Amino acid sequence: MVDDLLRRIGDRSLTTEGLYKRVEKDFGLVPKLLQGVSSSRASVRYRCVKVLSDLSAAYPERLYPRMDFFVGLLDSKHRILVWNALAITANLAKVDVEKRFDAAFDRYYGLLDDGYMVTVANVVGHSGTIALAKPYLIDRITEELLKVDDISLTPHLTEECKRVIAEKVIKSFDLFFDKVTKKKKVVSFIRGHVDSSRSSLRVTAENFLKKWAAYY
Repeated sequence: MVDDLLRRIGDRSLTTEGLYKRVEKDFGLVPKLLQGVSSSRASVRYRCVKVLSDLSAAYPERLYPRMDFFVGLLDSKHRILVWNALAITANLAKVDVEKRFDAAFDRYYGLLDDGYMVTVANVVGHSGTIALAKPYLIDRITEELLKVDDISLTPHLTEECKRVIAEKVIKSFDLFFDKVTKKKKVVSFIRGHVDSSRSSLRVTAENFLKKWAAYY
């Protein structure tokens, strides 16, 4: 029956929602999903990792014993697996009593130099979750996020992509700015975007500065 699970995932006779509900009722199926992540079939890989990502948000303590597996996915050749691994490891940081994320910090934030907008945006977007889970890492996270203006351009990361990423940085800082010790550096970064050609970035920067004006 368990072997049949991967077959049903692959032929889509079991929906992603149905798969989530099955594993939610029986976490003993997690090893089969981990096996599916390594499948040669893209449909199996991506549906399995999507369910694992959703489960990590709802039940981080149930997936935490497998954290080393997800950290390993940060080096995957399949970008969708990397993007999901970024989300999963951030979620597991909430229950990371063994500081496994701390050991993988440089590996995680090294992906800011990945050269693909979606990868960088995922690192930035999940930073608020990590900062709230591990406030003692906020100084290090802050330094990493402040580097995004210096990211090199690539065919997959244009100037407009960098503006999208900067907007995500501001939104992440908004989640934990009260805990930031280097507020002046963060404010300087944000002020640098109030005249951006991207309207949503301008508005995000302006709103941030108004909201947190009493803190700097």
